[in-house]
Amino acid sequence: MNRYMLFLIARRAGAGILTLLIVSAVVFFITSLLPGDAAQMILGQNATPETVAALRQQLGLDQPLLMRYFSWLGGMLQGDFGTSFASHLPVTQLVGQRIPATLELAGITTVICVPLALVIGILAAMNRGSALDRFLVIATMATVAVPEFLVATVAVLIFAVKLHWVSAMSFGSPDMDLVSYLKAYALPVLTLCCVLVAQMARMTRSAIINQLDSPYLEMALLKGVSPLRAVLRHALPNAVGPIANAISLSLSYLFGGVIIIESIFSYPGLASALVDAVSNRDLPVVQLCVMMFAACYLVLLLIADILTIAFNPKWRS
Repeated sequence: MNRYMLFLIARRAGAGILTLLIVSAVVFFITSLLPGDAAQMILGQNATPETVAALRQQLGLDQPLLMRYFSWLGGMLQGDFGTSFASHLPVTQLVGQRIPATLELAGITTVICVPLALVIGILAAMNRGSALDRFLVIATMATVAVPEFLVATVAVLIFAVKLHWVSAMSFGSPDMDLVSYLKAYALPVLTLCCVLVAQMARMTRSAIINQLDSPYLEMALLKGVSPLRAVLRHALPNAVGPIANAISLSLSYLFGGVIIIESIFSYPGLASALVDAVSNRDLPVVQLCVMMFAACYLVLLLIADILTIAFNPKWRS
């Protein structure tokens, strides 16, 4: 990499850190505006005003909002994310128990949807203008237009309620056999893959078609190179940048969609912990969960920017 590319990457990273700082302020102030009193919810409606005031002082809720924000931000930068209002346990301990489950769900979805999207996108590009291409384009556009909660609901009604093939609640354990493991993750992974595969396939198709229209590829075809070999050996390597960028952007959507999926399927991941914390007004847990989702989203966007910069021929020269 030359200096200009390193400068662009450093500028993108700096913008990401600044964005994360702005997100932290927005998250903190919005969660502070949630209706209800956290101390009152912890103690119950029968608690006396004196007891509620004492607990508010203990939790630091009696301090000015701006002072609480800087105190929370300083602790977060030092690795101290506070204590849960509901369970009185460290927030890192509660959230840390849920992270592996969410990462497992995201990893399985990524392993399935990325190769599938590449195959569909390449197949549509190689048969551009044909009936197969039109069918794939219409199918992907229709899938993107359908919200994931509707896909999840229909999947539960068909495969869990009507056919009884899988359970409507999804959770895995280390002692599961392969069949039980596949049944546990079938519905949430299927729902997430529907939207992700459609998005990545459309972008892959566009990137491959741009390469197919290039003079060097037309020359290769005129020399007798088979279309499949021309796509795999020539078009695909030159389209790695746009395709990798599309994959990173699509996977960044995964962290938003997983919130809905975990709630619908009662999956014990980070998103379900966030929903429970919002219901209980457990502000430290809500703030950490949202910050983690925002950080993952920004990291994937940064990776997409780095790949775009790295594979841009103008900036490499």
